[in-house]
Amino acid sequence: MILFGESLNVISKVIGRAYRERDPKPIQAEALEQKAKGMDYIDINLGPAKKDGHELMPWVCQVVQEVVPEIPLLLDTSNIAAIEEGLKVLKPCSKPHIVNSIMARPERYTVMLPMAAKYDADIVALMWGPDGLPRDENERAALCVELLFAANEAGIPNEKIWVDGIVTPVNIQQIQAISLMNFQAMIEDIAPGAKSTCGLSNISNGPPVHLRPILNTTYMVMLERYGMKSVISDPLDDGLTAVAKGKRPDIVDVIQKTMDGNAPDLGSISKELGDYVKTVKVILGETLFSDSYLDI
Repeated sequence: MILFGESLNVISKVIGRAYRERDPKPIQAEALEQKAKGMDYIDINLGPAKKDGHELMPWVCQVVQEVVPEIPLLLDTSNIAAIEEGLKVLKPCSKPHIVNSIMARPERYTVMLPMAAKYDADIVALMWGPDGLPRDENERAALCVELLFAANEAGIPNEKIWVDGIVTPVNIQQIQAISLMNFQAMIEDIAPGAKSTCGLSNISNGPPVHLRPILNTTYMVMLERYGMKSVISDPLDDGLTAVAKGKRPDIVDVIQKTMDGNAPDLGSISKELGDYVKTVKVILGETLFSDSYLDI
């Protein structure tokens, strides 16, 4: 699994302050930490950045590339001008940098797709349409066809596109977790050659902090089974990274067996693996989510 590190985010108190004060030290320390933790890409998230994004994004890009020039970057902000200013200063890398993200809304993609093509950037194609979040996998598929057709017309081949079907919190939209997996299974047929990604930690956005790692890791493995190629993840979650890089086949095995309806008896496995069995059943809707589901 390819990992996009998510921690260079304006919502972080430390990073947000560094952005505002133009202090490179915390930003570079975080970039180096993400490299040490095994991140394959680094996501630079400025949020809306309405006032100064056009100045901030190129500055952050240069600051990060000073210390990790070999790691490709994702430029993440709703400010289109800021993304272009960042693309202008990026130095070539081992892999294309990525525009994160382009919504399936004509007023956005008609501007952003030619921009991405101009700078030879990959794109994250976000399945957020004119009506917001798709209701099911079929609406996701319809948006995907529309957006990728427009991307191809702008000169961006499927191989430079990372489709993001949108992850939602399991505690409030349990059925959407299943819908995304169903959509993920459709991507190869409707968009041959395209890759995929997602904001993985959204699945655990809302549940108690102690549940977040196991929810994130379990859903990552489930999505990978359906063809997911990458996730935007927490670089500090060493357990998730270990699973993503193939170091915990026992966890992957128990998750996949549970998905197939062959869950092992909880009395025959460790509590750690048993918790993954319970988590799969919650995500699949076989068990109702509660903050105490692991204790049941």
